[in-house]
Amino acid sequence: MKIAVNTRLLLKNKLEGIGQFTFENLKRITNNHPEHQFYFLFDRKFDESFIFSDNITPIVAYPQARHPYLWYLFFEYGIPFQLKKIKPDVFISTDGWIPTNLNIPSLNVIHDLNFLHYPEFIPSVVNRYYQRFFHKFATKATRLATVSEFSKYDICRQYNINPDKIDVVYGGSNPLYMPLSTIAQNAVKKEFTDNCDFFLFVGLIHKRKNLTNIFKAFESFKSRSNSLTKLVVVGNKKWWTGEIEDTYNSLSFKNDILMMGYQPTDIVVKLTASAKAVVYPSFFEGFGLPIVDAFNANVPVITSNVSSMPEIAGDAALLVNPFDYNSIADAMYILNSDSSLRNNLITKGIERKNLFTWDKTSNLLWNSIENVLSQTITNQLN
Repeated sequence: MKIAVNTRLLLKNKLEGIGQFTFENLKRITNNHPEHQFYFLFDRKFDESFIFSDNITPIVAYPQARHPYLWYLFFEYGIPFQLKKIKPDVFISTDGWIPTNLNIPSLNVIHDLNFLHYPEFIPSVVNRYYQRFFHKFATKATRLATVSEFSKYDICRQYNINPDKIDVVYGGSNPLYMPLSTIAQNAVKKEFTDNCDFFLFVGLIHKRKNLTNIFKAFESFKSRSNSLTKLVVVGNKKWWTGEIEDTYNSLSFKNDILMMGYQPTDIVVKLTASAKAVVYPSFFEGFGLPIVDAFNANVPVITSNVSSMPEIAGDAALLVNPFDYNSIADAMYILNSDSSLRNNLITKGIERKNLFTWDKTSNLLWNSIENVLSQTITNQLN
């Protein structure tokens, strides 16, 4: 079987949430199914580390998809041009985009519809593109996959899609995330935080990730506790200007916040396993990968009581109101001082982490691909 895959988000040292999902799943699927030929469709020069096995043929389609106008050209012309030459049996996209003129069986993975709920968090030209095309991306695909029951329900409700057409494929955690010894944790703290404990946020610096309220919560926590605990923030400053930057600059305790920018995986792994807690009170998530990474590292989690996050966290995290910074601050204060609660959450996280592994995810995604082919055969017979 010939399988063509949209791999435009496989970018060296820039694997954010969807890119990580793409990387972990394709690495396993291509190695587990040597009987099939895979065609990876990049939008720029690719790194050889993404060619996981001998049954992969890398192809660069043009133009580079870096802007809504170029997204349109890439998906409506660049990819279809290559598909005509490949003649694949199925087309897979792991980032929600597919050609709207596609005439072959397809599986489209739509992670969430955050732009429908928070359009104000997205540049207007990008939001117009999403509003115009995402309904088409969802309805054109033979089958859909998504990363939580919450997102499945949301896609069904927003686009009037039969739930039988959508498979839930939970994300997983990088196996590099694991507990560190006390000695190793102390070495991390010595290197990065002057031997101080710290809360950790990992994610894109974006309004949806709620950095403004995290900063306010940390300020409140520091004022109440007189603690030496710091806040470490890891992520690209994609939307730093405006409210997020203004809030940061207004803080009395901003010297206790370490803005580290993007960091390679090995550094993020060490920081995660050494944190007092991972703080992830996002306004909206389709899954919430840092939650599961923290479970794997035996670290407590503070996360939101909205969208998919309660589904992923279960009873293994402190759930807070992301719109109320005092709620986040209360959770910081409790976790900083209550070791019994921390240990209880760690124990529950150890139990819960087994639900979310990339091996399980890749098997589920492969089942979705097979469902596409079965559905296509059934439609042809009817």
